[in-house]
Amino acid sequence: MSDTVFPKGDLMKGKRGLIMGVANKNSIAWGIAQQLAAQGAELAFSYQGEALEKRVRPLVESLGGEPFMLSADVTDDASMDACFAAIEKKWGKMDFLVHAIAFAGKDELVGSFTENTTRDGWRRAMEISAFSFVDAGKRASHLMPDGGAMVTLTYLGSERVVPSYNVMGVAKAALEASTRYMARDLGPAGIRVNALSAGPMRTLAMAGISGGKALMKTGRDWSMMKEDTRMEGVAGAALYLLSDLGHSCTGETLHVDAGFHAVAVPSTDDDDE
Repeated sequence: MSDTVFPKGDLMKGKRGLIMGVANKNSIAWGIAQQLAAQGAELAFSYQGEALEKRVRPLVESLGGEPFMLSADVTDDASMDACFAAIEKKWGKMDFLVHAIAFAGKDELVGSFTENTTRDGWRRAMEISAFSFVDAGKRASHLMPDGGAMVTLTYLGSERVVPSYNVMGVAKAALEASTRYMARDLGPAGIRVNALSAGPMRTLAMAGISGGKALMKTGRDWSMMKEDTRMEGVAGAALYLLSDLGHSCTGETLHVDAGFHAVAVPSTDDDDE
């Protein structure tokens, strides 16, 4: 992603928000963070555990200024209380939230969904991948007296069967439904809530899925544009949804996948004859 260019400007000038879920330099959340920063946003970053802090801190420091990093375990109420209390203490209020957190056990992201999904695995995937957005969104909304915007990250496996995506697909479906209900609840307060469905990209999340490399190739070959999903497109879509450009857009799941989601049957050489 070193060759990615994020357009600079003032679309997010004066806006402050929390980025949840940066894992490394290839994370979609990091691409979004860079684009928001390039447009003038002031950012806070959450992380879970010392290992992630060590990995994420150099990225945050590369943006310049004093890093605002917060420990946040989305499965622990006290940890979440402390995270948002720190934001309120430093900023008083916030304008946007980026949620890019999901998890399912590796043994459940392979083979049969029916055979490999466990009760504990189901609960864990739902809590971390779907409920965490509801919880973080509730907390963030209490710090948005002037309105705001929230974006979460999803994937096409929520709508269609993707080999080995399994319980994560079900969790992402719950996440998208939660997005719509949150949009309904928070809309009167001027808070917009949307989901971004990016195509396969070289992230830690994709690496954790059995057959992830094949998904990358299929996503490229079957897409309308015959290309990989690009970080510029995903980050640009997030900028639209989080800035005033997306003023009337809420309750949406926006696909950014070079048109892959709309294809039922891939093109063949015979189609060109």
